[in-house]
Amino acid sequence: MLDIAEELRAWCAAHRDFALATVVAVTGSAPRGPGASLAVDADGTALGSLSGGCVESAVHELCLDAIASGRGGLHRFGYSDDDAFAVGLTCGGILDVLVTPVRGQDPVRPVLGSVLGASARGVRAALARVVSGPPPQLGRALAVQADGSYEGGLGGGEALDRAAADRVRALLLAGRTGTAELGTAGGLCGQPLTLLVESAAEPPRLIVYGAVDFAAALARVGAFLGHRVTVCDARPVFATPARFPDAHEVVVDWPHRHLAAEAEAGRLDSRTAVCVLTHDAKFDVPLLALALRLPLGYVGAMGSGRTHADRERRLRAQGVPDAALARLRSPIGLDLGGATPEETALAIAAELTAARHGATARPLTGRSAPIHRRPAAGAPAGTGLPPLPPLVRRSGPNVP
Repeated sequence: MLDIAEELRAWCAAHRDFALATVVAVTGSAPRGPGASLAVDADGTALGSLSGGCVESAVHELCLDAIASGRGGLHRFGYSDDDAFAVGLTCGGILDVLVTPVRGQDPVRPVLGSVLGASARGVRAALARVVSGPPPQLGRALAVQADGSYEGGLGGGEALDRAAADRVRALLLAGRTGTAELGTAGGLCGQPLTLLVESAAEPPRLIVYGAVDFAAALARVGAFLGHRVTVCDARPVFATPARFPDAHEVVVDWPHRHLAAEAEAGRLDSRTAVCVLTHDAKFDVPLLALALRLPLGYVGAMGSGRTHADRERRLRAQGVPDAALARLRSPIGLDLGGATPEETALAIAAELTAARHGATARPLTGRSAPIHRRPAAGAPAGTGLPPLPPLVRRSGPNVP
């Protein structure tokens, strides 16, 4: 839903009736993961995409039906050997899709509007909807803030809403979209509930140290990929907004001091990428000694093989253990053969993307495993729904 948040906010502001179809779970290979959405208004206008085109027409019809009837439901779309181009996924995957009507008086509307408004203001919030459980509760929603406060309700009482808000908040603070399970322990609900949680978190950060021409190209690519980009350098003559127009902020400070301040302020997390492009030991060593001790998602440093060997020696002398050194991507980037700032930025961004998704960065040609990866074990993966038949299912429990 958050992939079309701005457009949906405009629809809500204009009091348009629409239905929202959202991917809840994915099995096998499918183009998009949990949280991908298609919205359709009463005139048939569509926003977003669920599968790159495979099931869009069928879901469009379901959305129009939901607007007219006020009832949505959980539907399954999968590959059919009898007719691969019927309503299904020719790539072989299976999508579970929740269709929810959002009309003038529907209880989900103010909850959805709250999350969309928070997202527009850059405030963390999450939308949680019941996708599996007792029929009267299907489609009920909560809007949860980072401080744990919430709006809406799941139809099971305040204790259930409070327990759900706590679970949702954990996913929100991690910036994750996925499912959360609420069991029957404590008597909060008569049977387990599955919630789809969509987190509106701040964009992942890319912090580039070193105000060099490679940094300008990397800032451009990082912003294009949806990162909030910071460029930092201790030299005020080089660290200027005019030299880095694609960066969201340009900071003049010693790199290690800047990173320490960001860590102390709680502005770093497991999605943060740090790229050190200075290849100057007086900047690199204290900065990397700190960065490799922080729970960052990616730490890379530019330099030749000889520079890297000298850097490792200096870092060991600073007491950085081998386990932390193993996290350092150096020389930074994938071996793409390029040398220009733009080509180097592409190589770095490719490695960062592969690291974030746990991918091999090898060519897809000849690959037999699924192309589209899902979150690793332990991460919310849009699973946990009760089994449905393996082929297309065009009916499901109604959403109030």
